[in-house]
Amino acid sequence: MVASNPSPTPVADERIKERSSLRKALVRPELGGMCGTVLVFTFFLLTAFDSGMFTSQGILNWTLVSAQFAIIAVGACLLMISGEFDLSMGSMIGFAGMMIAIFGVTLGWPIWFAIIVTFVLCIGIGALNGYIVIKTGLPSFIVTLALLFILRGFTIFLPQTIERKTIIGGIRDVAEGDWIASLFGGKILTGFFQWLGDIGVIATFERGVKAGQPIVDGVPMLVVWAIGLIIFGHILLTKTRFGNWIFAAGGDAQAARYVGVPVSRVKILMFMFTAFCATVFATCQVMEFGSAGADRGVLKEFEAIISVVIGGALLTGGYGSVLGAALGALIFGVVQQGLFFAGVESSLFRVFLGIILLLAVVLNTYIRRMITGER
Repeated sequence: MVASNPSPTPVADERIKERSSLRKALVRPELGGMCGTVLVFTFFLLTAFDSGMFTSQGILNWTLVSAQFAIIAVGACLLMISGEFDLSMGSMIGFAGMMIAIFGVTLGWPIWFAIIVTFVLCIGIGALNGYIVIKTGLPSFIVTLALLFILRGFTIFLPQTIERKTIIGGIRDVAEGDWIASLFGGKILTGFFQWLGDIGVIATFERGVKAGQPIVDGVPMLVVWAIGLIIFGHILLTKTRFGNWIFAAGGDAQAARYVGVPVSRVKILMFMFTAFCATVFATCQVMEFGSAGADRGVLKEFEAIISVVIGGALLTGGYGSVLGAALGALIFGVVQQGLFFAGVESSLFRVFLGIILLLAVVLNTYIRRMITGER
């Protein structure tokens, strides 16, 4: 009688490994941003709690600043994850604001039309950025650095040539009653905040023409745009196939092409989205101030990149998180305003920011290497 051969024991696939929830949490890109947020709030709760920083008006102040950073950080984050940079974001902000002013005030176009044309123009410039990078193979750092100077030059040249000045006002007057302009310069939930003031939850004015009205009378559209873009960017990146393409394009573009990922299209769309975010920022800004200035947006590209890096993204692409970038923007805004409330010399703002940036990057890098075994 012939004995039957025992069935071979299945060999586990070494590529498939179970990871604990703690391990998964530790390699999340938001880790550095979360730790930084806790440290920053702890610091200012201890040093500036009685300064008004955490009153309704104080919270609004640093929320507005954080929202500004968050709007441009979302675009910069998705672009960096796809493996590219855009150093022209700051100049795009100044250029977009100036175009709205020239179209709407100088040329007398309806402000809604001026805003739409500006968005189309700036998104087109973003597409041009991406097209040049893809077709020439040049580093996006160089291409967008050139656009930085070109856009800034036009932002200064055009108003000087047309108006003989570098600041164009009157935007608030021409935007009065325009529904598209109100999407960028109005407020929401005003009735709710009035109710909170009436029941004493938030402070109200005690005298004058505004007596009885809440000091914080609504949520500015700048904050609404920031929250909306964060939610949109997070869902796009983590819940869609296109989000996987973004990671693949930044991780290994050639390998991504081999498996059918349209890398060129992904990168160009990310340049366009970055330009869109910059234009949103510019439109909110001109509606808030009622004017456009040639110096608007200076250094904003670096502030956006810093927010993204604090949030855990890699400069090499293929790794990052929109939520992490949002936390980086929050840290940025809280530190900038918190130093004022704490009575610290304002020139030390960038010192604090540099320390937070370095700590966040070191923490993210160290823990990721410890967990994954990278060298």
